[in-house]
Amino acid sequence: MNFASLPDRRADLDPQGFAVSDGRQSLTNAQLLNRVRATARHLEDLGIRPGDVLALKLTNRVEFVLLLFAGWRLGAVITPVNPSMTDVEVSRQLDDSGAALLVLEDEAAVVTNGVATLAVGELYEEAAGWNRDPLLDSSALALLIYTSGTTGVPKGVMLDHANIDAMAEMGRASLEVGPADRCLLILPLFHVNGIVVSILMSLLAGASVVIAGRFDPRTFFDLVEQQRPTFFSAVPTIFNMLAALPTDVRPDTSSLRFAVCGAAPASQELLTRFESRYGFPLVEGYGLSEGTCGSTINPIAGPRRAGTVGLPFPGQEIRIVDADGEEVNSGLDGEVIVRGANVMRGYLGRPDETARVIVDSWLHTGDVGHLDADGYLTLVGRSKDMIIRGGENIYPKEIEDVLAGDPSVLEAAVIGVPDEKWGEVVVAYVQPRPGRTVDLTSLEERCARSLTRYKRPTSFLVANAIPKNAVGKIDKASLRAAHGAASSSS
Repeated sequence: MNFASLPDRRADLDPQGFAVSDGRQSLTNAQLLNRVRATARHLEDLGIRPGDVLALKLTNRVEFVLLLFAGWRLGAVITPVNPSMTDVEVSRQLDDSGAALLVLEDEAAVVTNGVATLAVGELYEEAAGWNRDPLLDSSALALLIYTSGTTGVPKGVMLDHANIDAMAEMGRASLEVGPADRCLLILPLFHVNGIVVSILMSLLAGASVVIAGRFDPRTFFDLVEQQRPTFFSAVPTIFNMLAALPTDVRPDTSSLRFAVCGAAPASQELLTRFESRYGFPLVEGYGLSEGTCGSTINPIAGPRRAGTVGLPFPGQEIRIVDADGEEVNSGLDGEVIVRGANVMRGYLGRPDETARVIVDSWLHTGDVGHLDADGYLTLVGRSKDMIIRGGENIYPKEIEDVLAGDPSVLEAAVIGVPDEKWGEVVVAYVQPRPGRTVDLTSLEERCARSLTRYKRPTSFLVANAIPKNAVGKIDKASLRAAHGAASSSS
């Protein structure tokens, strides 16, 4: 199945069946195909050709889906852009991806360094007589998903049509999704999870999708009762917010078969408490953008093991290896490596980094875990010093580079600190240059100019010296321990 032709197939099979809605508009399968064709005609008129990169800086809305399929119909590549990013971050992604066009919200403005822009409200809605056949090439690039690396420089994860086809089919089979299902999308569409699991997997299976706007725990269950979804995906922070609602909130959740919990570890206590209150299971999984979203999932029908992230998706292999790359026995910790048709093509323009993480077709995740005797994966550590705030991956190096640009800062170290609501929040330690005084207000303003809000430190602490290990590198472990000790004693 090539997703460029999926709207055509759905319109042929069930033209009046419900496809997708977002609160502003609702489209049947036939209407979806007509709007995709109109959007493709508009893109073609703007000069979009096979291989061109189309950047989408949009909130969750139907037009994102139209542009996704329309771009693929023409052989273009889609790179989603987080709408909350600063101009600096947007320009960096546009430059690195070589984007030919940026589609924006109607009132949005952004520095594009010469990249053409299109307001989403201007998209054609009709294209009578235009019926270009979709370009079908499983090896063609489909998505460029930007993810920060340990160097702090965002990298473009190259996913081709074979990757997304494989991942969507794996998800459909594991989660047993079919035409009777309806997905409620609450995760942002600039994430691979929102695109591949909520949109593509659902539409591939013949199911329908309801696109929600910004998540609000106070109105979420109202939406569930109105739209009657059968499943949704979210992160532990969202489930924590829902579990913390007043006890008199007793929604009708009878339509929900399950919810997928991913992007960050969830406690066994949260899973148990949530399920006992709301009456539907949370299915925990694990994956990363380099693996087109998911690599393990707890079974829908089989035994779910709280505290684990489940079994490999069908068609994927998981191994645990030691520092020499040798496979270790079950129960022993090591690096998690993944193999399957879902593994990315590589990082755009970074062959050396690609070669470091993909070795003999195995994706080296950098995450630490172990397999039990039945093949369930338990994670015990994360890649390097990555921080996960509300399901968002944050790499300290990017923030440290921003802070180090202040003339009063000699050195900066960023750590994640436990937080009841977000899981972790960002805390920055800065060491002044000799004879200088750090202006914390200036640091806050610098971060506001260069970093998306969720990446910005919640607090800045001035240190006389930042701890180092035996080889002179910043010792994040001792810094976290010292911070924890100071917090508990205060």
